Amino acid sequence: MPRRCFKLLAIVLALRVLLFSAMAHPTLAPIFTDHAVLQRDQPVPVWGRAAPGEKITVTFRAQTIGATADADGRWIVYLAPMSAAIEPAELVVAGESTVTIRDVLVGEVWLVSGQSNMEWPLSSTPDAAKTIAAINQPFIRQLLITHTVADAPADTVASSGWQAATPASASAFSAVAWYFAAELQRKLGVPVGIINSSWGGTAIEAWIDARTLRAATAWSGIEQRWRAGLAEFAERSTHHPAEMLAWQRAEDQARATKTKNPLPWPRVPIGPGTPYMPAGLFNAMIAPLQPYGLRGVLWYQGESDCGRPGEYAELFPAMIRAWRAQWGRELPFYFVQLPNYISPGDASGHEWAWLREAQTAALKLPATGMAVTIDCGDPDDIHPQNKPLVGRRLARLAESKLYGIASDWSGPRFASATREGSALRVRFTQVDTGLIAAGKPPQSFLLAGADRVFHPATAAIERDTVLVTAPQVPEPVAVRYAWSNAPVANLFNGAGLPAAPFRSDDW
Repeated sequence: MPRRCFKLLAIVLALRVLLFSAMAHPTLAPIFTDHAVLQRDQPVPVWGRAAPGEKITVTFRAQTIGATADADGRWIVYLAPMSAAIEPAELVVAGESTVTIRDVLVGEVWLVSGQSNMEWPLSSTPDAAKTIAAINQPFIRQLLITHTVADAPADTVASSGWQAATPASASAFSAVAWYFAAELQRKLGVPVGIINSSWGGTAIEAWIDARTLRAATAWSGIEQRWRAGLAEFAERSTHHPAEMLAWQRAEDQARATKTKNPLPWPRVPIGPGTPYMPAGLFNAMIAPLQPYGLRGVLWYQGESDCGRPGEYAELFPAMIRAWRAQWGRELPFYFVQLPNYISPGDASGHEWAWLREAQTAALKLPATGMAVTIDCGDPDDIHPQNKPLVGRRLARLAESKLYGIASDWSGPRFASATREGSALRVRFTQVDTGLIAAGKPPQSFLLAGADRVFHPATAAIERDTVLVTAPQVPEPVAVRYAWSNAPVANLFNGAGLPAAPFRSDDW
């Protein structure tokens, strides 16, 4: 045999040995890294890859459980439910070799997702340097999922690795999730882990699996928009960098002069590999997280769907049901209702009001909760700065609805409106602590008669009800509150929680 053939044969054999060696080494799913937090009081799935047929044992605390990799090299075990533990331990996976994950805690794990207001990091909040310098909380940890798009469900995911909250790492924590976790950790006294899988500017269809999307009546519109984006993708991609540069210069000038940027935000091209691909973010950033043990989900998204409230009213509950089915559990699902914001380009002034109503419709599902933020947005900034209040309102929901901690978790909720002469009397739930109006009489009430034309109204608190009148509407039949993009919303209960925007009509 020629010397060249011997060399080729040797190379082939060496490659086969290397391939077999790599396959013989068990691996853990990338979501398992040093400093991980595992969910307490539930069976804990631990999974990875190995050589087909390889025997695997997983050891954690007092448990050792065996498994055999299947024909595709996949293996999974379920640790028995464990109590919370602040003492770190090692998670050891042994097969042909050994993998050890260190400093693992057991506590509460929450998946947080959505667009920019969920992604918004602590480093971008007011007094960020002072806030971050004071953070040293080893029992609060975040796993930050890397922005990735996929055209089919992935079985692996890139991330920062689990990071404990310290001055060196906290700048990348989701601000909303940090204040949520800090409040929970203070009340529960157990470790809290946050899996942060969010991406600014994204629409809801990117976060829903393809099967659920195609079963929705909204699919035809979604597909049409996607195909239109593909058709102009090449041209838009050519012009977009210059448009962004011009916008950024105008934005810098506007901030320096405390004026408004005259240029609209340059729409990012829609096409392959972008975060606007239907199901693309579910495939890359949600699917590979399954079936990691979770306590629940936090969601802050909807800004990119304003203008399509009908679609959102269908897709949001569908997404919640789908994620629950994919995890095989009725995961508690708490979300943020959009705050007050003047939406540029919305001539009607009501797009955000309709989207808020579409969000509210998801409360018909069990184990859901909504943090109302109509009082703490910024009419001129789509990224309001009061992230601590949002995170703590989400924590109130979890404390009261899930953890059994007595807490006011909701502001006044519309119950009914009844005619009393030329007025409508509005009744509410969640008013055991009474009704108050901050600063002045209740604002942003509207009345309409049978002609369906709404007029500004005067409102007065009478014990736990509000009496609404308008001289232009002597025979009122419908009332609305805070029904605009950026209303002055000053109706609260005695616990300081805002009334959710509402309408009594179904017009």
